[in-house]
Amino acid sequence: MISKTYLKKFTLRFLTMNVIYFLAKSTVDHDDTITVIDPTSIFYYCSSFFLLMLVWETNDWLIRKETKSYSDKTLDINSGIKIITTNMVIFIPIAAFIYYLGIFHFNHICEIYVDTPWLLFRIDILRAILLAFVVIIFNLFYYSLEQKKELENKMDRLKKEMITSKYKSLKDQISPHFLFNSLNTLTSLMYEDRDLASDFVSRLATCYRYILDNREEDLVSLEKELNFLDSFIFMMNIRHEGALSIKTNISINPKEYIIPTLSLQMLVENALKHNYYSKEKPLEINIVTTDNHTIIIKNNLHIRKQDKESTQLGLKNISNRYSFYTDKEIIITSDNTHFMVTIPLLPKNIKESTIAKA
Repeated sequence: MISKTYLKKFTLRFLTMNVIYFLAKSTVDHDDTITVIDPTSIFYYCSSFFLLMLVWETNDWLIRKETKSYSDKTLDINSGIKIITTNMVIFIPIAAFIYYLGIFHFNHICEIYVDTPWLLFRIDILRAILLAFVVIIFNLFYYSLEQKKELENKMDRLKKEMITSKYKSLKDQISPHFLFNSLNTLTSLMYEDRDLASDFVSRLATCYRYILDNREEDLVSLEKELNFLDSFIFMMNIRHEGALSIKTNISINPKEYIIPTLSLQMLVENALKHNYYSKEKPLEINIVTTDNHTIIIKNNLHIRKQDKESTQLGLKNISNRYSFYTDKEIIITSDNTHFMVTIPLLPKNIKESTIAKA
């Protein structure tokens, strides 16, 4: 079924084609009247309609094909020249074939009687090429403007999502509920093990300091994130003694890479949120790096029953934040026993490169 968007586009192009045709015809006809019902006018009108629609649709197809392999769907000068050249290679033989038939073989039907048919043929071809070139340039220019607008909208959405993510993460971490649980654990420790209680207070302060110091930063070094995560894991292990097993295996230099702020903590919390765990059935979370410059967060599954279906908002948020800096995607895999998220590690100069590219 034809969409409303395509009908709107077709109507606009049909009207544009008619304007172009009658403007072109007015420059050719030297009498006061412009005839549209004689065989010659019908031939040129139909051929103009077909050729202009052909070049327009072909141009759309070439743009889609050229941008299909790019995640940002933008065109550069080389791509534009390639599209123009390919479009003309397709258009010119078809236009030449139509005008050749009309002028030399069906001239009695089209009532095209001239003393110099080859001169008329060359004029028609040159006029068709000129109009086709104008249409192609106009279409590429229109596409570039639309993509620029789309890119600006995407940038605005990403900025809003990043800001929302920062404040949401901050709010979640310093919320009364989180503070109450931490203080409740601390109260118990003060009666049981004062040394451990002192360590717990130190780790809690580290978590708050990290969040407050980096609340305006969207990217932090992997080293900082891992140090923060170490404190967070320590607190979670104290709160859920024996019910959690969170291990990290970092085989690369964490100073050489950066990641979105709080992304590892959000993924660990995601595992805690969606699974139940106990001393009898502990939740095992493994955080490991790979040789492909990625880091994997993997946990076994003990799915917790939810009142509402998960929106996966946290995972989408991290994915959108990554898309601002790299074409590499977050990989999410799951089976009956394990859930795994693989996120790319970004080189520490990625932020400067992204700004320069923009």
